[in-house]
Amino acid sequence: MAGLDFETEVLSGEDPSARAELLHLSPSFLVPRLTHGEIRVWDALAIAAYLNEISPKVHLLPAEPAARAWCWSISGEMHGGFINLRSSLPMNLKVRRADFKVWGGAKSDIERITAIWRECLVRHGGPWLFGTRPTLADAMYAPVCTRFVTYGVALPEESASYRDHVMNWRLMGEWIEGALAEPEEIEELDIEF
Repeated sequence: MAGLDFETEVLSGEDPSARAELLHLSPSFLVPRLTHGEIRVWDALAIAAYLNEISPKVHLLPAEPAARAWCWSISGEMHGGFINLRSSLPMNLKVRRADFKVWGGAKSDIERITAIWRECLVRHGGPWLFGTRPTLADAMYAPVCTRFVTYGVALPEESASYRDHVMNWRLMGEWIEGALAEPEEIEELDIEF
């Protein structure tokens, strides 16, 4: 999305040597993480801010200040929120659970997400949340789109169209292809609910 060259490194959290390397690269033991020369950044929003600083012409954020603030706000909400959605509908690109029943807090999270999407699409005209090009917000909500597909979540028409647009994004296809090629399986994500 940023148009910068990068390498992806897959490390298994189950492999003791990889765990040590990941801890060295990411003191929080969290991903994603970015290493750029001597710089180490291990928070998605901090990575976005850094990439925007070193290459502002990539347009990770809308140009207009109010839209940029809104983009940061909804990206932050995604980054730190929707815990019920994350725990009830874990991300798993390798399965489909079309008969999955969404309950309680996850349902409220989905309603909030679709309200955010609707407001952005109406305000900025789509097909992306802030108009004609993808931004940080679209990247932050991309994993949610995969959850909606995995669990067959019924969405209002405009949200379903946006989800489909994101899922058909070339960069999303590359990301999914890479994820599907990973040999490691996480059993906790394959259990039946």
